[in-house]
Amino acid sequence: MNARHAAAADPALSLKENQAFPGEWGEQWRAARRRIEQAGYGGAIAAAYRRHGVELALLASPQAALRLGRAVSELAIRAGRRAAAALPEAALAAAGKPAEQMVLTRWFELVELVARQAPESVPPLLEGTGKLLAILDGAGFEAFVRMGLAAGRGDPERRLRFFRREDDEARHFLDREAGMTDFLALEGRLKSYYTALWGLRPAIREVPREAPDHLRRRVGFGGGVVRVPAAFPGFSAEDSRNLYHAALAHVGAHHRFTKSPFPAGKLKPLQVAVISLIEDARVERLAMAELPGLAALWRPFHGARPGGAAIAVGLMARLARALVDGDYADPDGWVAKGRALFEEAFAADPADQDFSRRIGGLLGNDLGQMRLQFDAKTYVVQPAYRDDNLGIWDFADQEDQAAFEMEQMIETARIETEERDDGEPDRQEPDPDPQDEVNRVSLRAEEENGVLVARYAEFDHATGRERPEWCALREYAPKTASAASIARLLDERADLTQRLTALISASRISRQERVRRQTDGEFLDIDACIEASITRRMGQTPDPRVHGRYERRSRDLCVHLLIDVSRSTGENVSGAARTVLDIERHAAALMAQAMDGLGDPFAIAAFCSDTREDVRYLRVKDFAKPYDSAARARLAGLESGLSTRLGAAIRHAGADLRSQQTYRRLLLLITDGEPSDVDVDDGDYLVEDARAAVHALNRDGIDVFCIALDCDAESYAERIFGRRNVVAFSAIERLPEKLPALYLRLTA
Repeated sequence: MNARHAAAADPALSLKENQAFPGEWGEQWRAARRRIEQAGYGGAIAAAYRRHGVELALLASPQAALRLGRAVSELAIRAGRRAAAALPEAALAAAGKPAEQMVLTRWFELVELVARQAPESVPPLLEGTGKLLAILDGAGFEAFVRMGLAAGRGDPERRLRFFRREDDEARHFLDREAGMTDFLALEGRLKSYYTALWGLRPAIREVPREAPDHLRRRVGFGGGVVRVPAAFPGFSAEDSRNLYHAALAHVGAHHRFTKSPFPAGKLKPLQVAVISLIEDARVERLAMAELPGLAALWRPFHGARPGGAAIAVGLMARLARALVDGDYADPDGWVAKGRALFEEAFAADPADQDFSRRIGGLLGNDLGQMRLQFDAKTYVVQPAYRDDNLGIWDFADQEDQAAFEMEQMIETARIETEERDDGEPDRQEPDPDPQDEVNRVSLRAEEENGVLVARYAEFDHATGRERPEWCALREYAPKTASAASIARLLDERADLTQRLTALISASRISRQERVRRQTDGEFLDIDACIEASITRRMGQTPDPRVHGRYERRSRDLCVHLLIDVSRSTGENVSGAARTVLDIERHAAALMAQAMDGLGDPFAIAAFCSDTREDVRYLRVKDFAKPYDSAARARLAGLESGLSTRLGAAIRHAGADLRSQQTYRRLLLLITDGEPSDVDVDDGDYLVEDARAAVHALNRDGIDVFCIALDCDAESYAERIFGRRNVVAFSAIERLPEKLPALYLRLTA
């Protein structure tokens, strides 16, 4: 039956509906539509389902349209009418994805999951479906949904921010899925690059998310802080990396060559923008004279070309290129005038920044008389690596210029009152004086804030995926204290040290060697057998030692002791006057003394954490360093504090062990409590992440064992390390009793 006859046979269905639901599907569609219309959800929901349900059937299948009806009812009941009315159009967006990337049935299930667990978040999720699925495949969309539900556990407001894509966690996830390189991925490298290039170490921070969009697209500086965008949308990963380096090189040029800020006075916004452009070109020209390689870094981002509409922003971009690229030709009279004035002034005195104001003021007046439109509130500096220019201006007298008030507020909002755990505000540093700061690196910031040395992924058990470069691991210089207590312990417990030394020495942890010419063994020694056969044929008595066996005759092991120094280790052990940290310190001292006497390579480090952005790692002794009085002083100086983000510390210690060439490599963790941190409210999250970190090291041939100084520790410790790899005790005297099991497992 053709479509025209079908429509006549069933006047209740339109021609398009009969095309979408042929044969028996028509009756099922009519029943589904009737249920929605008679359920009392309202006319808007019924109309949306009827219109988009037909389109969905034509695009996907009749089954999809019927499944949509069940989902509409689910959302109307659980998430409200607004969510139910938005669902049909969002389903069309999901159906437009290739089948291998997004299965529509799974999409419906995920939306219904959000409706059950976070009903308030369904509308923003549906409204953003098109944008999300332009970036994410099916697995990525599911990971996004589960991450949002886990991140906002018990906090509806945070869930809303996540599904609106306003939360940092959501934004970083989407940036990475889109293939962009963001600031978090490059933070440590960028700080080192800036210091190496200019000899300065300002605080480099991500632009606050509450800043207007055009400010989040450019680097800025001021008050001793360099503000960096979270990402550069629209640029590939490689271009983003180059863009971050180019931007910091440009900011450093200002710190080096812009001697003092320009007073804004009564200048108009357009004049401020043009003067800033001239100063940008001046400092870059000086920087390229000192560091010629910067030209190859900056010039590729100048893409302006002659022609196009005569607008102020376009002409300014063309002038910016003309002042940096000597091979660029531009016929415009304003661009030619700006280039000629600049070259004449630069040749006369390149160190005179006043000529930037003089020339920029003239060129700004010219643009103003040309009546070219310029909106100061939406203006974004071009090219993308250049800063927003707020750092080179003094707006003290600019109270009547509303165009700059918002920018000034954003400039200072983040750096004025940020606090640490001690409740005291961060130390504020003034803008560095180029005369004093060049070629001088301050170590005080390192001592206070640590050095960012790596970013590690973290496993999210809710999504089954890793969050790339999620945790910032910072190395801190450990405090020192008198090692008298350690020396006294070693003297008092010399017997314990001797027992440990004998135990470790007796363990043969090395590659198996073939021992030949044995009277019995595991295999025949072919050479000995041949000799015995020849001897027998000669009529002589052969040597009976014709066997061989495998033995471990030496030691080939390195050990990394990792000590938990979180706040809980400062508490006293039950029924004793000593703290948990005292027992950890003593256990480490005894083992270190034994290993040092045997010549085994070993390292000692401690860790704690203060959110994922500050996992603290303190090196007590490295593999290549001696276990001397300085190392003992660092061990004695360990203090308890903060939280226990175990996974990142395990990964960092594992990186040290991977560089060792011994036959067996052992990470031995001494801890007292379950992994936790102040920014995590899911009790299983950090346990599962630590478990994933241990498994990753095991795959690389690194053994991970845990000494748990907590009677209740075995429950979570066994989940992380495995039952065979955990020993638990609370008294130092029991250490020799527990270690044999560990070494037996290594030699098994």
